Amino acid sequence: MKLESKPQRKLGELAATSICGNDISSSCLYVSALAIIYAGSYAWISLLIVAGVLFLFRKIYGEVVGSIPLNGGAYNALLNTTSKSTASLAATLTLLSYMATAVISGSEAMHYVHNLWSNLSIIPSTVALLFLFLCLTILGIRESSKVATAIFIFHLVSLVVLASFCGIYLIENGMATFYANHESSLTENIPKALFFGFAAAMLGISGFESSSNYVEEQEKGVFPKTLRNMWVVVSVVNPLMAFLALSIIPLDQVAQNQEALLAHLGYEASGAWLSALISVDAALVLSGAVLTSFIGVSGLLERMTLDRILPNILLKKNRFGSTYLIAITFFLLCISVLFITSGGISALAGVYAISFLLVMALFAIGNILLKIKRKRLPRPERASPIAIIIAFVAVITAIIGNAILNPHYLFIFLTYFVPAFLFISIMLNRTKILWGLLEVIKYFFEPIRKSVQNANRQILSLINEINSQEFVFFTDHDDVAVLNRVMLYIKKNEHTKKLKIVSVMENSEKVPKRLKSDVEVLDREYPEIKIEFIEVKGVFGPALIRELSEKWKIPINFMFIGSPGDHFPYRVEELGGVRLII
Repeated sequence: MKLESKPQRKLGELAATSICGNDISSSCLYVSALAIIYAGSYAWISLLIVAGVLFLFRKIYGEVVGSIPLNGGAYNALLNTTSKSTASLAATLTLLSYMATAVISGSEAMHYVHNLWSNLSIIPSTVALLFLFLCLTILGIRESSKVATAIFIFHLVSLVVLASFCGIYLIENGMATFYANHESSLTENIPKALFFGFAAAMLGISGFESSSNYVEEQEKGVFPKTLRNMWVVVSVVNPLMAFLALSIIPLDQVAQNQEALLAHLGYEASGAWLSALISVDAALVLSGAVLTSFIGVSGLLERMTLDRILPNILLKKNRFGSTYLIAITFFLLCISVLFITSGGISALAGVYAISFLLVMALFAIGNILLKIKRKRLPRPERASPIAIIIAFVAVITAIIGNAILNPHYLFIFLTYFVPAFLFISIMLNRTKILWGLLEVIKYFFEPIRKSVQNANRQILSLINEINSQEFVFFTDHDDVAVLNRVMLYIKKNEHTKKLKIVSVMENSEKVPKRLKSDVEVLDREYPEIKIEFIEVKGVFGPALIRELSEKWKIPINFMFIGSPGDHFPYRVEELGGVRLII
């Protein structure tokens, strides 16, 4: 595999925020109506509670991604704290969430355009929209970010205009509608209303996880700012829109205008022109959410391919530096989902809701594991254990609430999740499956020995090709117990028969005799893996890692180290993708 250099130009705060911000800020177009339907006049309170939960997740994401700033989100967090199989669970959920987001957002955008142009055909136009953003993604993230930024700014301006004219309307007409809506909600069970309103409103923070999937494309220090900016937008816009809707629109009209509540709000506040503006804005920002899905999934699948979970061919890049085969594959998956469901929003929402909320829960679990297993790893900020527990319980509560509100969502989710996870599991265990296939062939086709021997040679060649990849572990004079844990990890998680254990020594340092004897013991203990001990003169750091990678033709992401301490002079991302396994 050819080593790829990182792009020199990276995303600034506005561009990085715009890409993920279009997804999360577009939630006000549908989550206000959902919260009002289930919580009545208390909807804005439910949305404020959601903002509080998101505040806790700011710290969680900040700690996890800040300590291991590599693409992949929850997958990357669990990969560096557990095993590939556990991390692949998070990856599958994230992939499903992005697929549902892209198709739902694209379809809803075309529904808004249909309101303005009744001759528009929804499904063909959705396919065209998905293809448009496929092309933008292939052109590279820098070009995509310009479109995302323009959409994001237009969306925020549109919301400010809407809020301003709603404010003028309330000054002229008073708060009679709000009080009437509140009076009609007094008969409700308030805790129950807040619970279901909160569960429905949690969908309004979808997209918060997206920034972590392209963190490597962001300038240093930008990622926590994207989290802050998204939190501010959600905390202000969503409760405000719900409050304004409750102040102007009677409750019985909310359900009737659920699919375009803010457009109806604009019509009530200032007439058809404002309704048309919000419809155009909705179509654009929902289209921006499609772009977020393409960019987020590209970062995720590229990381998974680097870790040999997906076919290596997906890493091919064009002259713009984009992994175009990943984008095309994602486009085809989205198209298949669109036609299978015929664009049915309820079916897609089932996949979307559960996948997204489970990804959030897995991020909280990843943070806990990071604290337990990677205590010495430097991190820019820390989430308190109590905050993590509260955030985790809140997400699980939202999952339960959505399951109660829409029990059929769970079945729909499993319909998509099981095949996706099965495929990734097959890729993870492909050598075992190939060995099993070989045994079956040998058993059933012994009478035609020549054909069996030919198949045997081909499969052995494929297995040897997979296992021919050599791995490297840099040791700082670790004892035999630590090295044994390294061997156990490699034996369980990687397909290889070759391992270099490298000790880097400065100046006149000498390798302890104990270390050499320990390596000899391990070489006898694990006969299926050839261990080679190498002494290297020099200073351990990014330059030496790159030099050895080029010299040995071993990609950096197949090189491992233990967790560095506080005095380690480099951050993990500066090492070029070296993995932490101890």
